[in-house]
Amino acid sequence: MEAPHFEGIDQDGKPVRLEDYRGKTVVLYFYPKDMTPGCTAEAISLKEGYDQLRSRGVEVLGVSPDPPESHVKFIQKHDLPFRLIADMDHKIAEAYGVWGKKKFMGREYMGVHRTTFIIDPEGKISHVITKVDTKNHAEQVMRLLDEAQ
Repeated sequence: MEAPHFEGIDQDGKPVRLEDYRGKTVVLYFYPKDMTPGCTAEAISLKEGYDQLRSRGVEVLGVSPDPPESHVKFIQKHDLPFRLIADMDHKIAEAYGVWGKKKFMGREYMGVHRTTFIIDPEGKISHVITKVDTKNHAEQVMRLLDEAQ
């Protein structure tokens, strides 16, 4: 399945487009909110596995509805080596089908469903991870990359 095209801005206000990564494998991970426990665990796992992922030619991009300023603080606090995309209008999340109803403590609201897409060098989705293991996410991604070879 072809990965939906997207255009957004990163933490520095620079444009990010899926086409910019053509020819590389992309780990596009959607998470609900900067600085929250699960999202922090997931980002740190990807940070710890980043060199291994990069040695395989993999680019990591995080996407959440937070504004660029929030992403800057998140990156600085945890020394994250990858770009975070500000999807404040949740258009990217909607294109990937990860924006929807959520329930927390009996309250329903709209938000991002934590999901990771592995996009191959031709721009096709090779894997979708819906049951994200936040503390071991990099290993989860690498296992799928190993299986694909």
